Amino acid sequence: MNIAENQPEVLGRLGRFVVKIAVTPQEITAAQELRYAVFRQSATGHADVSNNQRDEDHFDAYCDHLIVCEEPDDCGKDVPKVIATYRLMGPEQAKRAGGYYSAGEFDVETLIARHEHLRFLELGRSCVLEGYRDKRTIELLWHGSWAYVCKNGFDVMFGCASFPGTDPKDHETALAFLRNHAGPDAGWETNATAPDIVCLQPFPGEPDLKTAMRSLPPLIKGYLRLGAMFARDAVIDYEFNTIDILVLLPVARLNPRYVNYYGEKAERHAI
Repeated sequence: MNIAENQPEVLGRLGRFVVKIAVTPQEITAAQELRYAVFRQSATGHADVSNNQRDEDHFDAYCDHLIVCEEPDDCGKDVPKVIATYRLMGPEQAKRAGGYYSAGEFDVETLIARHEHLRFLELGRSCVLEGYRDKRTIELLWHGSWAYVCKNGFDVMFGCASFPGTDPKDHETALAFLRNHAGPDAGWETNATAPDIVCLQPFPGEPDLKTAMRSLPPLIKGYLRLGAMFARDAVIDYEFNTIDILVLLPVARLNPRYVNYYGEKAERHAI
């Protein structure tokens, strides 16, 4: 049983768009097809492209799938279109799945054991359909994630976020900026364990703030503004043609501005 079972399916609404937990096989398939279009079709050197045009792995069966849907103008003629998704995994789900997805790249189990009194939620596989990558969609994704955190009593959000490509030199300034200004607090350090590790290096001097912020991918920039910390190692993922970095966001570190905006109990876009 996934966490979201026996809980309200729809977590929020903004106009014709809703954020919800996928509850049907068709909705989960739509999320996997979106992930395929965003991740797999753009990856290079991938040796195992899915024949059914879906990005899927064994974790999918244990996770909850947060989706943003655009409802049709005439509900009698069409079905809602999935335009964004997040994959959510709590500790009970991870135990049944044999661990967290991020554990394939980072030593998250040691980190979690160090904070055994806290409940960790892994967020992953975040993507938005081209043409919908705007403030409204991101706002609903984050509203839904925050509502899920509040409803299920999580204390820490974490997961891998990515830079495009596999050459660390392309992101040297951004990675050094994260190391200098958003590294983990004491007790929150964790190491990469995957073979292709990139050790983040201190920037020689002080990187220009505006230049560094412009060079960050939008999702990582958003996490930074929320108050996230980032591991000091990154990992090259040749399968997805990315450089992955571990994001750590304890609820206690959340920027009060965002908590006030979405509401302490995620009331802003609640149904």
